[in-house]
Amino acid sequence: MNRSPLVRSLLASAAILAAVTLAGCDPDSGIATPTLRSLQPLSPQMIAEIEKRNMGKESPILVRIFKEESELEVWKEDQSGRMALLKTYPICRWSGDLGPKIREGDRQAPEGFYTITPSLMNPNSSYYLSINMGYPNAYDRSNNRTGAFLMIHGDCSSRGCYAMTDEQIAEIYALARESFFGGQSSFQIQAFPFRMTPQNMARHRNSPHMAFWRMLKVGYDHFEVTRQEPKVDVCDRRYVFNTESKGRYVATAACPAMTTPDDVLAAVRNKQQRDEAQIADLVRRGNLPAVRSFADGGMHPTFASAVSSHNVDDDGVVRTRVATAAGTIPANIRTPPSGAQASRATSKTATGSVSEPVVRTDTASAPSAGGGMFGNLFSSSGASSGGGVMDRMRSMVGLSSSTSEPAAAAPKGKTAPTRTAKTKPADKKEPAAKQTATTSPGAIRPKSEPAEPAQQQTASTQPSSGQSTINGAAPTVPTGSFDNRFGAWR
Repeated sequence: MNRSPLVRSLLASAAILAAVTLAGCDPDSGIATPTLRSLQPLSPQMIAEIEKRNMGKESPILVRIFKEESELEVWKEDQSGRMALLKTYPICRWSGDLGPKIREGDRQAPEGFYTITPSLMNPNSSYYLSINMGYPNAYDRSNNRTGAFLMIHGDCSSRGCYAMTDEQIAEIYALARESFFGGQSSFQIQAFPFRMTPQNMARHRNSPHMAFWRMLKVGYDHFEVTRQEPKVDVCDRRYVFNTESKGRYVATAACPAMTTPDDVLAAVRNKQQRDEAQIADLVRRGNLPAVRSFADGGMHPTFASAVSSHNVDDDGVVRTRVATAAGTIPANIRTPPSGAQASRATSKTATGSVSEPVVRTDTASAPSAGGGMFGNLFSSSGASSGGGVMDRMRSMVGLSSSTSEPAAAAPKGKTAPTRTAKTKPADKKEPAAKQTATTSPGAIRPKSEPAEPAQQQTASTQPSSGQSTINGAAPTVPTGSFDNRFGAWR
């Protein structure tokens, strides 16, 4: 749904006012400090790229993630009604190894098909911004897999999440937000261990996860041949794709009688037959690239090469902020282990005792530039470090530099945020915003976030895990429902 610039400006202004009214207080300043990072507009460069590819700014999106390649793709519907690749983002950090998440604490980033609704978008995240993947989904629960708070977020640090830089997550979040403005009720995240090409399937053929991956590949193939978001259901404790049935899909029960459109079924079967022939040929000829075992996740070469020339200690902690074309890596982040580090990490992982400090607070935060929406209205040069009236005004609407969190303008690399006098815990989790069973399903602004509050879905879909506020984190209070405030204007 298109809106005039005036209406969109009114929406943004109302959001600011509501946030100022409802947000929690900064313990240092005593005034409300809402963040505007979730309202950042798409850059002119991104708008130009969207138009160049014959897409609409508010057209539907789809996200694909590939662990081994450490890449996240955003696809967007073009004027033909098919999905086309808009942009590929290098992933700054993911943890665990190739394979699905099985249980709480295994540090595994999820693999599978996940549906993202506006209620899973967290604008008040301690990781700059975050998108809750909705793990565990129906498939995960039917297979007794446990865990919570699995996110795509900023901050380049992971304990089972897909961590981007702040700059990247700001753009990804904005693309998702615009698709919801356009009427998309949900979008799909497809998380794979690797690009499911014949070569990769042949390389990993001896993996204990191969049966699970072959099931994921069916959904991968459906998307490849149709360029449409596949319809995903779960029955008999497995995924099924693009099926229709008069019966009911129950994750733990036998699948009902199902049908798939003939053209889709034929296209998928043809692709699968070609792939199987190539896999068999590759195995017969041998000399396939070696399979890498990840001691504790990975980092895209873009970031790995950037940090390699900086001071990295024996624990893999980078002591200097690193800026790359893909975004700024915060100071004091933990890189994937290698060599002796990998041996230590492997032995710790076996006991489940690995704990990754997200950001240490022994380094002062670098200033970040104000700006963005309404930024010029609150600019003040030559202000003292103590902050005057204008600085407090800027802080109130989240536009000034801060030692706690970057401003809402194009995000800068951030160092260790100091929210209170306490040191931030090493193993900060990402519970997302709380949503009660009566909340509108279109709510884009979560109810509350106690230092990454648990993003609870409705009582029938994802139960609460009972997480409590983490010491040293800045508490927030409910910010209200996006649809409740602005639904009449949509």
